Amino acid sequence: MTKNLTHLLTHFPDIFTGLAVLLGGLAAGLVVRFVIFGGLRAYGRREESTLPRSIIRHLGTASAWFLPVLAVSLLLPLVPLPPKPFEVLRRFVEFVLILSFAWGLIKTLDVLQDLVQLRYQVGSPDNLRARKLLTQLQFLKKLAASLIGFVAVGLVLMSFETVRRLGTGLLTSAGIASVIVGFAAQRSISNLLAGFQIAFTQPIRIDDVLVVEGEWGRVEEITFTYVVLSIWDERRLVLPLNYFIEKPFQNWTRTSARLTGAVFFQTDYTVPIEALRTELRRLLEASPLWDQRVCVLQVTDSKERTLELRALVSAANASALWDLRCLVREGLVVFLQREFPESLPRTRAEVAGPPVVGAAI
Repeated sequence: MTKNLTHLLTHFPDIFTGLAVLLGGLAAGLVVRFVIFGGLRAYGRREESTLPRSIIRHLGTASAWFLPVLAVSLLLPLVPLPPKPFEVLRRFVEFVLILSFAWGLIKTLDVLQDLVQLRYQVGSPDNLRARKLLTQLQFLKKLAASLIGFVAVGLVLMSFETVRRLGTGLLTSAGIASVIVGFAAQRSISNLLAGFQIAFTQPIRIDDVLVVEGEWGRVEEITFTYVVLSIWDERRLVLPLNYFIEKPFQNWTRTSARLTGAVFFQTDYTVPIEALRTELRRLLEASPLWDQRVCVLQVTDSKERTLELRALVSAANASALWDLRCLVREGLVVFLQREFPESLPRTRAEVAGPPVVGAAI
């Protein structure tokens, strides 16, 4: 015990120097981060720019790890440690540096996505180009993040001699392994290929309005393996990517968000058609939901007791069209009730009088 204590006291100055270097590196990295992000905050307040705010939001935490560890790695040669402890410390700093750098690269993808979304906004009325680009961007972002994470973990693992030897041995049997993995992951691989096909041929896009399995909803998310639809009543419909390659579905916003919708009525044969056409035009012109493209009222069928009327209206998107159809339906029904109540559907019947008593036979 005396020998160990003597050894510790002998190397105490080196240990103290090493700790001082490590703490100094950490402090220097934090100071650099404070200066950089302080400048970004000041610039963001002055110029109202999206880029500084996006960098602060996405890269703030990752930089709090990367910059101090980078400073420590630069000062590491100054640490006076014996070879074995120094190698352990060097390996640890290297692992943290690789992982924090990969983390920063992945968060940088979020910054790039913010810049693209600022230029191409999905919320604009004519958002077809933005939805095309955002669909491709979302898929490529997920793919790039997966590759960055895979490479980072691979670099960390390959730094171990045992793992490196194991990897060399696996490469010799890569052909057999690829066949086995191919059979085992056939569905996953087909979904991944379907994801590439959807991202670049784009039968669906982010924010597209679809009718799938009898459900109306918007495309909320496209991942490597599935698509999430936000249904109108706030449910979520999750479907595999292969569904949109193999099965038919309705895409209401494939080439444009503009839509035409129909409103049907059943009325009596005495209904004044021209008066209804005039009222339909008045309702549409008073509504900001109408895009002034289609305003048609036609008799589409004549049944035994009623006439079938169809009003065609148009709007800039599916949500506006739904509200406009409801408005037209309510408005025309109220108009008939108020002005022509006799034109509402009704059933006629002839009631024969009682037979005359004592009539000649």
